[in-house]
Amino acid sequence: MMKKFRWFLVISAIFSLIVMSACSNDASKGDDKDKEKDGGTKLGEKTEISFWHAMSGPGQEALDGIVADFNNSQDKVVVNAEFQGTYEEALTKLRSVGGTDNAPAIMQVFEVGTKYMIESGFIEPMQTFIDKDNYDLSQLEENILNYYKVDGKLYSMPFNSSTPVMIYNKDAFKEAGLDPEKAPQTFSEVKAAAEKLTKKDERFGFSMLTYGWFFEQLVATQGGLYVDNDNGRSDDATKAVFNGEEGLRVFKFLDDMNKAGTFGNYGTNWDDIRAAFQTGKVAMYMDSSAGVAGAINNSSFDVGVAYIPYPDEVERQGVAIGGASLWMSKGIGDDKQQAAWEFMKFLASPESQAKWHIGTGYFAINPAAYEEDIVKKEWEKYPQFKVTVDQLQDTKPSFATQGALISVFPESRQQVVTALENLYQGTPPQEALDQAAEGTDRAIEIANKTKKK
Repeated sequence: MMKKFRWFLVISAIFSLIVMSACSNDASKGDDKDKEKDGGTKLGEKTEISFWHAMSGPGQEALDGIVADFNNSQDKVVVNAEFQGTYEEALTKLRSVGGTDNAPAIMQVFEVGTKYMIESGFIEPMQTFIDKDNYDLSQLEENILNYYKVDGKLYSMPFNSSTPVMIYNKDAFKEAGLDPEKAPQTFSEVKAAAEKLTKKDERFGFSMLTYGWFFEQLVATQGGLYVDNDNGRSDDATKAVFNGEEGLRVFKFLDDMNKAGTFGNYGTNWDDIRAAFQTGKVAMYMDSSAGVAGAINNSSFDVGVAYIPYPDEVERQGVAIGGASLWMSKGIGDDKQQAAWEFMKFLASPESQAKWHIGTGYFAINPAAYEEDIVKKEWEKYPQFKVTVDQLQDTKPSFATQGALISVFPESRQQVVTALENLYQGTPPQEALDQAAEGTDRAIEIANKTKKK
């Protein structure tokens, strides 16, 4: 009888262990389900968060390196950087999950998506953490921060920032009897140089991508606004104003060269216009500051970099920032938001920004990065980089150079692209501009009505 009782105790103990193990596994599975929520997961002591971005090629390589640096620098947070396609594709994906448990903790959005993101209800303003942490914003580049500030509040953390520059063929300048160390600055100087640089059926003097961003910059450098209400910054914009005298000067500048045969039209593809320059088919063109290294490395001739041109009758005001910034999701939990904030601070450090700058050609949002040894060595190799930084830092802060805020910016840019295409086909400058402004006005009106509902 005693033996039977002992066996009963042994079997009962084994059964209890099996049940406890099963319960433990079920609890673990339940925890795993919980980990899938709130923009990331918790791995023991670590908080895991997702970071959606649109960087490919060298940009993705540089970003992955910095993310790895952060993950290895501490044992509290793991950041997973996940490529989501183009800016437009990434934003479309965010629209479907924004405000839910499936939203990423950090989202990269191009600069023209700023107004949309502020109004989306998906995000937590950066200012919340800046104030809580007493974070010193003065260490970051003022002319980059200005774009992402609205009513004195910083909504997102600047990340990949660029401005336009004029890139030119120094060898072609010498051949045409022009000073290769003195690039043309004003519209009239560019037109005169383009005449000398043009060789029929062989080389155009000047070109500009058919892209709204460059038009916006040529308006802003005159101190001109894109939309009313101080570029949509003192109140919601109600109409376009880029078809005024500043925009007309730009369209006449392009129209004059197009009619003179000194302007090369390479359409809307960045690769096409860059290839035209690198193969000597165009002597001067406008590009992003992030494209400088590529132009130098892929050209068989000496490459110069200069500020963007401006009309003779005005003073140069500078440039508005382009690129993208990082946004923090709302409602993902305090631990995930804090983890995202820690990563953003790491990303903004001089060391990280130095690696980002030399790896991509984008500006360092923290100017102290330019004092890092790896940047100094890179600038010895590419002294042209300094021109891009100087142009940014010489910019005069204003509503014009701060950039416009409208939720329908992508649609408006397409209107400008169409206007430029029509211009090159013979439509009078003012007529082409007015059509773009009218299309923008319709988009703004619809957006404002939708917002009020």
